[in-house]
Formats: sequence, structure tokens, C-alpha cells
Amino acid sequence: QVQLVESGGGLVQAGGSLRLSCAASGRTFSTYAMGWFRQAPGKEREFVAAINWSGGTRAYADSVKGRFTISRDNSKNTVYLQMNSLKPEDTAVYYCAARGRTYYFGTDYDEDRNYNYWGQGTQVTVSS
Repeated sequence: QVQLVESGGGLVQAGGSLRLSCAASGRTFSTYAMGWFRQAPGKEREFVAAINWSGGTRAYADSVKGRFTISRDNSKNTVYLQMNSLKPEDTAVYYCAARGRTYYFGTDYDEDRNYNYWGQGTQVTVSS
């Protein structure tokens, strides 16, 4: 079992930056791929970024590529999402998720149904 707790959300002006953190409990965190997803009001949850167990492989949605960076520190059981050059359309609740399959990244990392563990979410609001 893995429990996830996000933090770092808030209100920021367009062009600003935020860093989200996701703290995980459980000894298996370091073996799981992790993902960030987001859900804006009235919209479906969408993929943002993913990282494999070691941090050596990363993937991003086209909408955030070049602006967001996902990283992890397995010694701290934490995954991060550095968000730069924020836009109003980045406004959403951001969720971190654990894949729940050891040492596996795959090609379907952008599908939320493939993640077994979820945090409660943190709100990010970008004002124009």
C-alpha cells in the first residue's frame, strides 16, 4: 500500500512558478513509476507528466512540455512537479499517482486507469 499527500498548490499570476510535492508512505515507493494528472472544472482528468522508478525516464503532455519538470527523490519518498511559465489554462486540481507495478513504466503511462494509488489533490490557480 502507498499513501500519497500532495502539497505546494496555490494562487499565482500568469508567468509565475510553483513547485508541487507529493510525499509517499510505504517501502515500495522507490519501485513505482509516478504520475501527475490534473482536472479542471467541468473537464476530465488529464495526464501531465510521468517518471519511472529511477527517475531516468520522464514523459510530458504536449501542453506542458518545456514548462514543467517532473522529478523524484527516492531517499525522501517524494515526487515533485516544477511548474514554470504558468498559464491560466493550467488552473486545475493536481493529483499525484503511483503506478503500483514494480519497476514498470510502459507506454500507457498517460492513462489514469493504470495508476493504483492517488493523492487527494492540490489546487493550482493561475490568474491572468
